[in-house]
Amino acid sequence: MNIFKRIYCRSFQFVMKVAIPFLPYRIPKILSQVEEIIPILKAKRINRICIVTDQGIQEHHLLDAFYKVLEENQINYAVYDKTIPNPTIDQVEEARALYLEKHCEGIVAVGGGSPMDLAKAMGARIVCPKKSVKKMKGLLHIRKRLPLLFAVPTTAGTGSETTLAAVIVDSNTHHKYPINDFSLIPKYAILDYHITLTLPKPITSTTGMDALTHAVEAFIGKSRTPQTKRMAIEAVCLIHKHLLNCYQHPESVEDRKGMLYAAHYAGIAFTKSYVGYIHAIAHSLGGQYHLPHGLANAILLPLILEEYGSKVYKRLSILAKKSGIAEAKDSKEAAAKKFISWIYEMNASMNIPRKVPGIIESDIPQMATYANQEGNPLYPVPVLMDKKQLMKLYYKVKE
Repeated sequence: MNIFKRIYCRSFQFVMKVAIPFLPYRIPKILSQVEEIIPILKAKRINRICIVTDQGIQEHHLLDAFYKVLEENQINYAVYDKTIPNPTIDQVEEARALYLEKHCEGIVAVGGGSPMDLAKAMGARIVCPKKSVKKMKGLLHIRKRLPLLFAVPTTAGTGSETTLAAVIVDSNTHHKYPINDFSLIPKYAILDYHITLTLPKPITSTTGMDALTHAVEAFIGKSRTPQTKRMAIEAVCLIHKHLLNCYQHPESVEDRKGMLYAAHYAGIAFTKSYVGYIHAIAHSLGGQYHLPHGLANAILLPLILEEYGSKVYKRLSILAKKSGIAEAKDSKEAAAKKFISWIYEMNASMNIPRKVPGIIESDIPQMATYANQEGNPLYPVPVLMDKKQLMKLYYKVKE
């Protein structure tokens, strides 16, 4: 990256970091069971809600008990269950049309990051009917309060129940981009471990590594705060303790609870301190090839940490020692390398590959353009990279 672009990026990031204490970040109120939504709806006199979820949730009947409680309390509901991984603008518009048709007054997003992203973007379109999703791309283009939004994570990874971001795919260009606005932060987050007990192993593994990526990128970046530092460390410690057990023993209540809170803490960390090039590249791969976001992050995480080199040794060594991956006597370099080795080992233990299948070489320049546009100047990464440097990383994960 040339010197002028470097100065611009670091100046922008410095201003954003200085502004953090003055920005209206908030943490959703935590509920422990889905049924706790009912008294809140009654108190607010909301009688019609729109539930945004996906076919997998429906097929596993995870919401049957919630539907019954809604009916018993005479609360009408409409269900949008067509969400796919990497939701599209077209789906946002479909869900919005359903909400308006059924005269809904609140939104309950149930699922992983995709239903939550879709619900947030739908809410934004409801309160900004004259502004297209494309015009919401980037920072603070909504600035209106969304309908009451509950987020019910069924995976322990995305942290979307805490964040100000929604990531949507342009159906025509396959460009996947984030919408960021404080109004997108849900009012309530329901961390109900019962819903996660039946998660398939591949989702447990990749969403767990997604949470790890959030925590690590928030911690090694240049915009961390005392709060996000604590949250990131706690998330990494919980992931080290619980993720592999969750994968090997899906019925473990303690491990499911631990991972839900790990994802939640990681979400708080990256909401304020941002992510980095791992996410920028993962978004471009997901948009182009419909690659699940957690899988892309899991593959990219150790590789890009290695690419950063000595610039991240100090901070990775802190994570390694705090979590018990490295010993206190280890040097910064040794501890950091143990941390990266642990990530590779976790991926291997959970059958996560080292390469991304199906990458077409001619697609790489455009994907790198998207990653460059997303990451620079916003993400306060430890090492700045331009489009040419980012392109090399696609080749490293290409089969």
